[in-house]
Amino acid sequence: MHEVGIMESTLAAVRREALARNAAHVDRIVLRIGVLSGVEPEALRFAFEACSPGTLAEGAEFDIESVPALAHCPTCERDFAAGAGFICCCPGCGNYSGDLRTGRELELRSIEFTPHPTPP
Repeated sequence: MHEVGIMESTLAAVRREALARNAAHVDRIVLRIGVLSGVEPEALRFAFEACSPGTLAEGAEFDIESVPALAHCPTCERDFAAGAGFICCCPGCGNYSGDLRTGRELELRSIEFTPHPTPP
């Protein structure tokens, strides 16, 4: 299950950002995951639950934004929904394209923090 490794890397990046901003706690983490990325969202949620205890992100909200697969047709300059394969048929002109524009993403989209209280 490579999702555990992905989550460990994600939590390390979140920790670096939290420490750089003097955060007391991480409240929310949002990842963008493409449907063709090879990452299973439910396994990633499980990995978050397993890896986050004892970290600044313990108890944080964990959200996943799914990114659909879109291909681009160079003939008619149209983006269209791509299937499971890597060569897709354009519904507009019928030509084939392997130009996938979205769907393979694995990005840390946002982190929300609770800052340490500022002394008076």
